[in-house]
Amino acid sequence: MKKLGLIIPLILSVGFLLSFIPKDDEITIFMIGDSTMANKPYAGSNPEKGWGQVFGLYFKEGVRVDNHALNGRSTKSFRDEGHWEKVYKAIEPGDYVIIEFGHNDQKSKSPERYAAPDTDYRDNLIRYIKETYEKGGKPVLATPISRRSYENGTLVDTHGRYSEVVREVAEEYSIPLFDLHKKTVEVIEQFGEEKSKELFLHYKPGDYERFKKGQEDNTHLSPTGAFKVCDLAVAELKRELPELVMFLKD
Repeated sequence: MKKLGLIIPLILSVGFLLSFIPKDDEITIFMIGDSTMANKPYAGSNPEKGWGQVFGLYFKEGVRVDNHALNGRSTKSFRDEGHWEKVYKAIEPGDYVIIEFGHNDQKSKSPERYAAPDTDYRDNLIRYIKETYEKGGKPVLATPISRRSYENGTLVDTHGRYSEVVREVAEEYSIPLFDLHKKTVEVIEQFGEEKSKELFLHYKPGDYERFKKGQEDNTHLSPTGAFKVCDLAVAELKRELPELVMFLKD
């Protein structure tokens, strides 16, 4: 056990150093997460967009965004279903991995996805971090975006410890943090209870063929919401990853 305790920090140190070796070709930003980040089908009448779907539009040549986020996945199921393995194999020194889970980790009635915040969820995040470093990549943690959950005119935090654990792990491992939960709370409150519907999927019958009976979804993002969250993510990137600012479009 003593030897293992010495090996893990060594792996992390080597990976950290590799992450700063310049690449001859473009940098890839991998994204792993759930439906709030995922790419949504363009075909047909579908206004839903994940923020990761439009993130790549903010970069010029030299950075490529490869979004692997998927609907309904948690830190547990994303790995168990083999999706992380594909990302892990593709990471090269100097690449980045943005990690944003939480919405589905909370689902205690879904054992294939549930990860308790202070045990499995924390451990899963740490494992993604360590394995990203193993490949010479640079992990970036993101807190889950806020739901639009109002009760008696007050926005309610539905993520609880999940957002807090991400912040704690980021601090413990000195990982760049996009605090999207905090930032989306601020935006939703700024918009107000009624106008904030524009950020999510709130449509009347007939607005879209996909939602013939209308839609009231306070979790998933409209195009307006996806671009707004991207604005927040880019602001966090400028603060946490200044070395990538040169690749942002004017």
